[in-house]
This record gives sequence, structure tokens and C-alpha cells, in this order.
Amino acid sequence: MRIEGRNSVLEALNSSSVTVNSLTCVKGDNGSVVAQARSRGVKITYVDKSVLDKESASGKHQGYIADIVDFDYCDVSDILACSAEPFVVVLDGINDPHNFGSIIRCCECAGVDGIIIGRNRQVAVTDTVVRCSAGAAAHVKIARVTNVNNAIKQLKENGVWVYALDMDGDEITSVNLRGAVALVVGSEGDGVSAYARRLCDGIVSLKLKGKVNSLNASVACGVAVYEVVRQRG
Repeated sequence: MRIEGRNSVLEALNSSSVTVNSLTCVKGDNGSVVAQARSRGVKITYVDKSVLDKESASGKHQGYIADIVDFDYCDVSDILACSAEPFVVVLDGINDPHNFGSIIRCCECAGVDGIIIGRNRQVAVTDTVVRCSAGAAAHVKIARVTNVNNAIKQLKENGVWVYALDMDGDEITSVNLRGAVALVVGSEGDGVSAYARRLCDGIVSLKLKGKVNSLNASVACGVAVYEVVRQRG
């Protein structure tokens, strides 16, 4: 879906219920709309005004055309309400839509109660993500929060034990992951952020026996999620 015009695009960028996939604007524009899009990690394409004139459906683009996806995000409280012992996955900076889609698919298959993502440094639920999830995005609660660290604090305040899936932790099969539990999964490049690690109740790691010292984020998440499933029976 496309929207046009300065106010409409800016409103979408400020909305928690609308995902802006990309913004097309006039070359040289560094105004408030572009600044907001950049802060949200939205892909920005600069073109000549004549290109926008051709692509505009209304002829009133005012220099801005955005591609958006409507997705019904939930609140963290909605995820917590799913079960007396909720199983949650928190994503800390997953930027690849294919990885995100695969994680959603795995979480849905494993019975995860919900996924928490941040507004910044994290790909939103886009068309590509939905496709890569093989339809699972329609069946998993996903909360999009302003601050992932605050969400981790909220989980802990509600009795959820939170573990970062990262390097240099306890081997995951040796850790008790029964009951209310959350796994924090970071990006392939940076892993879980330092502050998020400190907030967690512990760090869990996967045993790696090969010469490559890391797994694809979605694969690592899948292995860890199913270890929780195994322990919970």
C-alpha cells in the first residue's frame, strides 16, 4: 500500500501500528520527514521530482511517497496474558527480513507465546517478513516496543526468567529453562547488546564443535527455542 503527502507520511512514521517499508523523496531533502524516517531505519530513496510526479496516484505527493504495511502489533502485556508460564522470544537488532521471517515461523511451530521487537535497529513486519514466515506472522503475537531493555525489565517484573542467547554463556542444555522464560536473540554481527546482557538473568550458549564460531541468527534461535520445548515437555 502507498501513501502520499508530507502529513500522511509523517503520521505513518510516528504510528506504532503502521510499518513504513520505504520512503521515496526528492533529492537533497533533509527535512523532518526524512530525519524521522532515518531514525526509524526506513529505507530512503532519493529521486528527481519528475519521478515522483509519474509515480503519484493523486498528483499531490508534496515530495513524499511511502510504502507501508498494516500489521496489528500487540502489547507486551498481551503476550504475558497468554499463559501462566509464558514463553517469549525477544529480538535485539535483527535487521535481515529473511532471518526475522524464519524466526517467526520457528516460534509459531514451537508454541512461543509472543515475540518482542524494538522500533529501532530492528526490521519491522514487512511484506518480505510475512512471506518468509510462510504465513506464521498471522498466528504469533508480536509486540513492537520503543525500548527493548525496558521490555526485558517488564518481563522480569512479571516473573519471567530472561536469558540472552549469546557467546560465552552456560551451555544451554545445562540451564533450567522450564516455567516462564524468555530468550533474547541478538544480531549476527553484534549479538545481544551489552546492557541487555546485564539485564538478563543469565547467558546461554549453543555448543559449537566446528571451525565457524557462530550460527545464522534464525538457526541459533530455532535450536534454542526447541531446547526450551524439550525441557518443558
